[in-house]
Amino acid sequence: MIQEINFDGIVGPSHNYAGLSPGNLAATRNAGATAHPRAAALQGIAKMRANLALGLAQGILLPHPRPDDAWLAALHTDYVAAPAHLKARAFSASPMWAANAATVSPAPDTADGHCHLTVANLVTMPHRSHEWPVTLAQLRLAFAHERFAVHPPIPAPFGDEGAANHMRLCAGHDTPGIEVFVYGEAGGPFPARQHREASEAVARAHRLSPARTLFVQQSAEAIAAGAFHNDVVAVANERILFAHELAFADRDAFYADLRRLLPEVEIVEVPAGRVSLADAIQSYLFNAQLVTAASGAQTLIVPAEARESEPVWSWLQDHLAGRGPIRAVEVVDVRESMANGGGPACLRLRVACDPALVDPRFLVDHAKLDRIADVIATYWPEAIAFDAIGDPALVAQVGRAHDALLAALDLVGLINS
Repeated sequence: MIQEINFDGIVGPSHNYAGLSPGNLAATRNAGATAHPRAAALQGIAKMRANLALGLAQGILLPHPRPDDAWLAALHTDYVAAPAHLKARAFSASPMWAANAATVSPAPDTADGHCHLTVANLVTMPHRSHEWPVTLAQLRLAFAHERFAVHPPIPAPFGDEGAANHMRLCAGHDTPGIEVFVYGEAGGPFPARQHREASEAVARAHRLSPARTLFVQQSAEAIAAGAFHNDVVAVANERILFAHELAFADRDAFYADLRRLLPEVEIVEVPAGRVSLADAIQSYLFNAQLVTAASGAQTLIVPAEARESEPVWSWLQDHLAGRGPIRAVEVVDVRESMANGGGPACLRLRVACDPALVDPRFLVDHAKLDRIADVIATYWPEAIAFDAIGDPALVAQVGRAHDALLAALDLVGLINS
């Protein structure tokens, strides 16, 4: 039975605020601040528990070994000798943003009836460009069943940032859908991270029908405002598209195509006159998880910052009062990840498939989350100051924490290389 599973990235023990991501306003604004890896990871666990409480299937993706010694070796240095900017890039916990792990096309959409996953190359940002080998290893283990096809990344220079720039609309997760790839164009103050060429290559790899695949340009205005990924200004679930009025370069043409291909689509657009791009991006209103709860209600899982924004919370309350397509709003606290530029949706990769085909070590229930939380509480650093990133004692603690998590999940040897 095909159902959607949210695979959340566990926040790694090296979580810090080095401000490595131009265009990500929260990350650059908090550069140099003290991070709290233990609190961040436990907030992520609490979010997963909230998903389980809604009746959703929940999975995990694991932190990567840090520092990335193999990447530093390829640069002909090591963690002791490397300059500070390379130390920070090798120590980044950015794999926690599982929405950037891969692009996923469920079996009902593909010509061969397999669920396809293409790992993202993340070439635009140096601190993320070395993630893909370990991500690929995880995906190939988690989705080793013959009904999956896991592809290596699209080659450089065509930037691909995964599911954060991809949406799927459908009558139900087990029915053929419309796959929407959102790309950007360079020329603004911030880099456009998703290239159309990369999106087209992923669609070919996944054997998608051109008649049911759309390539849509993100608006330059949204990118300039700090929407470094499409999921900062739009999210979709089943037949609902939830988007800001200024999300797309040609919204009218996009909406017309959607209505032609999926007549039952419901477009929920937030007017710029009610919620500005600045308010939407600061609150991460659209970087929410739009899910179908076990009750059948379309539910929006928003960060606490959305409740603290008067324009955002007012619009949400009006939508609920008007009995709009989104019937419930759940609030989660992910402040530590928000401070580094990622909300609830950044932390998860959506995969619609039969859970029985997934390696069970990557699926969680409350008991397994208890085990993970115990490891985090015991081993994760309580705080990491920016000037501590090169501290050998911290590096050793991060290594012990990573090893303890792998042992608890019976995954020793999976992602150490």
